[in-house]
Amino acid sequence: MTAAEVQAARSDPAAPASTTRALALSAVAGVSSVLVMLGAAIALFFNPVWVGFEQGRSAVDLWTGWDAATIRAVTDSVVVEVFLGPGTFAQAVAGGPVFTTAEAGHMADVRRVVLAFGMVVLAALVVLVAAWVVDRRRVAFWRGVAFGSSILAVAVVAVGAFLALFFDVAFEVFHRVFFAAGSYTFDPRTDRLVQLFPETFWTETSIVLALVLLAMAAATALVARARWRAAVRRAVA
Repeated sequence: MTAAEVQAARSDPAAPASTTRALALSAVAGVSSVLVMLGAAIALFFNPVWVGFEQGRSAVDLWTGWDAATIRAVTDSVVVEVFLGPGTFAQAVAGGPVFTTAEAGHMADVRRVVLAFGMVVLAALVVLVAAWVVDRRRVAFWRGVAFGSSILAVAVVAVGAFLALFFDVAFEVFHRVFFAAGSYTFDPRTDRLVQLFPETFWTETSIVLALVLLAMAAATALVARARWRAAVRRAVA
């Protein structure tokens, strides 16, 4: 709390309750803002435009032996199906299936994870708006957003450094957390899934995603801190 908030709390007989409520609002706003920023940053890259660009950089045509039009058609279909279903991932090229049963099953698992995360982000957005409405003075709200975004910025730097040094380890841990053991191991010599999305694709996407998320968190922290100070001045005026 700021000095002004402490002084206001001392003179207010309802201070303990109001302080607890303010801390709860700050915590809710902070966590929700972090989830919303994560969702927004990921959405910038999990779309056909970025995927097509990065596949070009990753020489997917050499991995698959397909022309650019075929790669784009298959990839666009996969990305759309992740969001809209049906989740069978039965894409075909020249009359033959693109994915094996194991690959299609993994993509179905990916779809479930993406949709679950999307629901969490939407819920966080609703909660963030609700916190804004409830906190009429906006002191607790902006304090929470300022701290949440600051923590996120520090976390991105830490995680980014870890990824730069131990990307394979981080990739493996991520998959172990969200997917069943043995369901995500494929051979780039034969399996289309890792040919369409090779390691270079994920490495470069992770780097750019981290940079964008860091910029987003830092900018949000600066704005939120300015708004927090302004809200405190209005509250004690």
